[in-house]
This record gives sequence, structure tokens and C-alpha cells, in this order.
Amino acid sequence: MPNPEWKPFKGFFDFYWDGKEGKVWLVVDKFDQEFLYVHSLAAGIGSNDIGLDRSQLGDSKVVKFLRSGNKVLLMHINYRFRAESDNPNERRSVAEAFAQSVLWGFKVHAPIGEGVLVDATDFFLRDAHGVVRRLKQRKQGSYKLDKDRSAIYLERTRNFPKNSEFEAILTFTGEPQGAWVRSVAPTPDAVTVRQHHSFIELPDDGYEPRVFDPRCGFFALSFQDYATPIEEPLTRRFIVRHRLKKKDPSAPVSEAVEPIVYYLDPGVPEPVRSALLEGASWWNQAFEAAGYRNAFQVKVLPDTANPLDVRYNVIQWVHRSTRGWSYGSSVRDPRTGEIIKGHVLLGSLRVRQDFLIAQGLIPGYEDGEPPDPRMREMALARLRQLSAHEVGHTLGLAHNFAASYNDRASVMDYPHPYITLTPNGELDFSQAYDDKIGAWDKRTILYGYQDFPDGVDVDSALQAILHENHQEGFLFISDQDARPAGGAHPYAHLWDNGTSPVEELRRLSAVRAQALKNFGLHNLPNGRPVAELERILVPLYLAHRYQVEAVAKLIGGVHYSYTVKGWETLGEQWQVRPVERYLQAEALDALLETLDTRFLSLPRGLEELIPPQPIGYGRDRELFPTHTAVVFDPLAAAEASVQHTLDLLLQPERLARVVNQHALDESRSLSVPYVFDGLLSRVFENPRNNPWEKALAQMVEKKAVLKLIETASQKEGQPQVAAFALMELRKLRDWLEGEIERETDPERLAHSQWLEWKIGRFLQHPEELELPSKISLPAGSPIGCNHSG
Repeated sequence: MPNPEWKPFKGFFDFYWDGKEGKVWLVVDKFDQEFLYVHSLAAGIGSNDIGLDRSQLGDSKVVKFLRSGNKVLLMHINYRFRAESDNPNERRSVAEAFAQSVLWGFKVHAPIGEGVLVDATDFFLRDAHGVVRRLKQRKQGSYKLDKDRSAIYLERTRNFPKNSEFEAILTFTGEPQGAWVRSVAPTPDAVTVRQHHSFIELPDDGYEPRVFDPRCGFFALSFQDYATPIEEPLTRRFIVRHRLKKKDPSAPVSEAVEPIVYYLDPGVPEPVRSALLEGASWWNQAFEAAGYRNAFQVKVLPDTANPLDVRYNVIQWVHRSTRGWSYGSSVRDPRTGEIIKGHVLLGSLRVRQDFLIAQGLIPGYEDGEPPDPRMREMALARLRQLSAHEVGHTLGLAHNFAASYNDRASVMDYPHPYITLTPNGELDFSQAYDDKIGAWDKRTILYGYQDFPDGVDVDSALQAILHENHQEGFLFISDQDARPAGGAHPYAHLWDNGTSPVEELRRLSAVRAQALKNFGLHNLPNGRPVAELERILVPLYLAHRYQVEAVAKLIGGVHYSYTVKGWETLGEQWQVRPVERYLQAEALDALLETLDTRFLSLPRGLEELIPPQPIGYGRDRELFPTHTAVVFDPLAAAEASVQHTLDLLLQPERLARVVNQHALDESRSLSVPYVFDGLLSRVFENPRNNPWEKALAQMVEKKAVLKLIETASQKEGQPQVAAFALMELRKLRDWLEGEIERETDPERLAHSQWLEWKIGRFLQHPEELELPSKISLPAGSPIGCNHSG
């Protein structure tokens, strides 16, 4: 029996606190009854690079307690393989075919009522969240849990009728090896965090799973169902979503039986708090469009509430030492896909990066303090959109990176600030970010949350919604198809704007040029080190970096959609076909413009304004790379931009698609020689109107030749791509030999001899190839100058 000195906690699983020994005694009285177990990180490490953030959720596991003699086992049930059948023998045959996992074993201390009492202290004082593993993966050192420096955290250990919450202070000791852990831990050989454990009652069977369709815009829960008929797919897929029902499903507009309520972290300061509340509240617009009245609400979390309590959907403000991604995650029922708890983590440094972008665009400190209010408003406008975006993930929605093609149709895209030029050359911030939920978002909520009246064929109604999406011209392309490295879709990109990637790159280049023209001391507040101008310059000089990614995807690009059979009659959208030849040619021209010496040049005199970083500051990854040690290096800044364009243009998979497209239909596609010829013609005909442009031109030529050598030397991929690159190098070597004989300028002669030597050495001894290391761009996403959210 429990010691009368122990403090009782009555709730879902009763437990007792032994304050003298620092132990948690758990009453296990629900044997063979499934419930949900979730571990999370209540207090994190604070490094974006390590990736162990405050309130980071772990996996949702369906578990149950089993008793055998004096042992109690906590079993993780394997719901990835199952038989959705009324036949218990059929269900058992699948359950016995695939491994289960015993998470912990407890020793029975004493009987209590209809259950037993077990010492659960060691279960909670363990590294459930994998801190040791993550630190090792990130090469930060080999750590181990020090139980002498770990204890139950009673302040956040509570009990409720449907959930029991436990928390522990854990200290990991070891020899720090990396800079990241040293940058955040006050004593790096002792890293202390808090881990949280939740035992949660599973939802009742009133939730109705909704079928997943690749066109619907939702995340999918998938599992293998061995009870499906032979003629049907083994894998079943449902969307993930909250439970939401109308009080009156037959009414065009109805209140919800129970609204979805999100709670904002009370630690968020103003004016950020108001911006996050407003942005998250946009989702009510989508639910109203689906026929709900006030079904989505946003409030401030009570001070007494634990944000990891499963009863609260939360939006948290998470601090890190460096900027990073924001996340929208959730606690889900692995059996059905029902979202039990939405959980948003917003990186607090993001708003400062958006302010920095605005700071580079306008001389906002020309009149002293306070700064131009447009800068803060742009940053807050981005926060509204970010809040809506991450909440959207916790509602079940996936990214839609083609939404910019449909005029900002979704907050589930990554938007680049849309800054325009007025007729008199001023920068207009009024359209920087959208101020409402998107049309695509309303369509996805309609698919996922519409409550259909009795008698309606739900499957047919859902198909009708998807058919209407197509008729209205909406595009939906998600993560794997939008990334610059592997993606091929011409209109699905991160951090882009507009329907034409080429036109937007040129428009953005004009904005960039105007802002660079005006850039100077007025972009910096009084009292700041002048060297900080370089930090402000980085996102401005590289404002084109993401639109370059979008343009590059047109070359070798492919039109397609997430179509299903039966949609062949809906036009050519369902067909897989190459991007039109003229668009690929326009894209090539636009990319080559970013290698132009005039595009790469900074305003003369700017280098005289930027001194080395002063004592107490120093260089970091947010600044330009240099070949000049501590001194600002404008040539290296241009080199990083050039390398970015070349790597995208000559990406092996992209060129392999060009080979295939040209072989299938020469009239509809570029050829790889066309791409190489265009590149070399532009590079070797670069403007050289002054010594600085001459230096830039020679740098671009070197980078292009090295990239061709890299392409010719590739050991994997399409061999014909390497063959074409080799052919171009031989032609270029022959031309350079003639140029060297005629050259009289010592600087140009040295440059040409270096190029000829580099190519010749590769052609003669390819096995000895050693390419110099590439200079890299400063840190990029999440937006700034690489998710998710």
C-alpha cells in the first residue's frame, strides 16, 4: 500500500510522489487497455543546428500495460501493419507477424485496488527524447545521462481525468567536441534539459477517418491493411485532421459541436503577440467558407497551463542562439490520423531576419531614430503569414509550393517579400505579404473538414471538391517536387512570386539594383558599428538567390500534376510533358544575366564604407565569405553568387532531363550543347568596362571552367552529359591556346594560361583531378539571404 506520507495525484493513471526519496509510484490498473504515450522536450538546448528545441514533440505511440507475474511491461503496439477486420483471428495473425516493442519493464511493488503499484521513476528519468543520440549525430561530443544530476520536476508533473503528465530534469555529462553546444550551454560538459512524458486516453470511436487523395493538400496517415480484398491496394491512407462536426450538418452555416481552439504562448511580447494572434485567426475565414460559425478560435494560454498538456493546441515562441525554422507538428492518434493536439513552434529570431531584409531595402535611418516604420510593419506582416502557415500544418495541411503561380493562393507556400518599384523609383512595401487566408486554403479545409448531411455520398462529394479545384485552375505541388536540387516542376518553388519565374527574376533584379544604388550609412542606425553594414547588405545583394532557383527549374523542367486515373479528359494538366522550349531558352538567358559583371558589381565606394568587424563582434556564417581574412571581400561575394547560379544551371539531374527531352523531340527541348554554348558565350563576352568588371569577368570565367570540369568528371549520372562537357572543354582549350599566343595584357595572359593549364591537366590526367573547394553563400533559408515549415 502507498506510504501515507506520499502525495497522491488522482487522474487518468493515479500516482504518488515520494518526496523523501524523489520517486514516482505509478498505479497500473488498466491492463491490456490501449492509451497514447508521447514524450517531448520541455526545456531545450537552444541551438538551431543541434535541433533540440523547447517543447519539441516526440512520436505518438499507442501502448498498453501487460502483467506477467511480478513484472509489468509497457508494450508499443505496431499499428503500421494491421487487419481492419471483425475477425479476431485475422487481426491476431497480423499482430503476431510483425514485431512489437516493449518500451520498459516495471517490477510490481505491491497490489493496490484492482491494480499494482510500480516504481516508475527510472522510466521518467531516462533519455526518451534521444538527446545523447542527437548530440553524437551532430558531432557535439559523447554524452551520457548522469542520474545523480537528474530528478523528477514536480512543478510540471500533474494529473487530469484523461491525461497524466510527468516531467524530469535530466543532465547529460561528457566531453564537448563541437562549437554549437559550447555556444549555448554555460558549462558545456554538463547539458541540462527537461523531458516530458504524457499518458493520454485514446479518443472514442466517434471520429470518422477521411480518405487521402494526392490532390487534396493534406498530410497522410498510411498503414498496411491485410484485410483488404485482393483487388484493392494493401496500403490505406487517411488524411490527418482535427475532429470537427457541425451542430446542424444540414444547415449551410452552423456552429461546431466543439470548436478548435489554439492558445498562444503568453511569453510572446508585443507587437509580436498581436501579429501572431491575428495571423493564426485567419483560419477562421477558411472554416467559415466551409460552413462553420466561429469554429476556429485563438486565445492566450493561461499562465497556469502547461503548453505540453495534451488538452491545449498551442502556438509557442521558441528562442534559439541562431535563426532557424519554425515547425507545425501534432499529437495524432496513429490508428486513425485524428489530431489530438496541434503544436506550433515559432523561432523568435525569424522576425529579426525579416526586419534585416527590410533594413537593406531602404535607407530607413536617414532621419535618425526611430527607424522607418515600413521595416517593422513588413516584419510583422511576415509573422502573421508565418503564424497562419505553421498552424495550417497542425490542421493537417501540407505545403503547396505552386500557390504563388495562383496569385498567392495559399499561406502554405513560402513567400518572398513582394516589393515593387513606383514610377518615380521608390520602393513600395504595401504588397510585401498577404493579409488573409488563401483561396487554396479554403478549398483544402473544405475537403478535410466539411461536415456532410446524412444521405450525402461523402466519397462523391469529396471528388466533386477536387474536380472544382481543377476547374478553378488551382495547382498543388508539395515538398519533394519543389526543392531546387531534385524538383522538376516549373511552377513549384520556395520563396518565389508570380506566374513567370523569368519575369519575376528580372523584376526582382530591378528592385535589387535600385536598393543597392541607395545603400549606405542611412541603412544603419546611429550607434551601431559601421561594419554591421555588411550584415545588412547580405540579404539585399543576394535577394535574387531563390528566384534563381525557380528559373533554373524551367530548364529540363516537366509539367505534371498529382493526377489520378479518370481525369484524362480534363485537359493536358494531367499529362507529363517538358516545359516549352522557348521558356527554357528564356530561363537560360535570365540565369546568364546573373553572371553579368554589371549585375555582380556593387556600387563604387561601398567597399570604403565597410571596415573589418570590430572587437566583440567577429565574422560568422551570416556574412559574406572572404579570401581576404577579416577584410570585406566584394569579389568573394560575387563569386558565391556565381557559384550558386552555376551549380543550379549545371545540376547533373537537370542536364540529364535535357538529354532525354531532346532525344524524344528535338523541336520541343533545348540540348545540352546549347546550354553549354550559351553559358560560355555569355561568360567569355562579359562586359569589361573598368578594372573591377575585368576582375569580375575573369572570376566568372574561372568558375564556369571549373564547373565544366566537374561536370565532365562526374562518375555517376547521365554519361552523355559528361561527354558534352568534355567536348566543350577540348574546344575551349584549343581556343585558349590561340588567345595566349595573341595576348599582350599580362593580367589577361596569366588568366588565360591558368585556364588552359587547368583544362589541359584534366584532359591529360583526369585521374589526378583535384578541384578547389567551392565558396559558399551565407546562411539561407529560412529566408534571409537553407525545412519546415
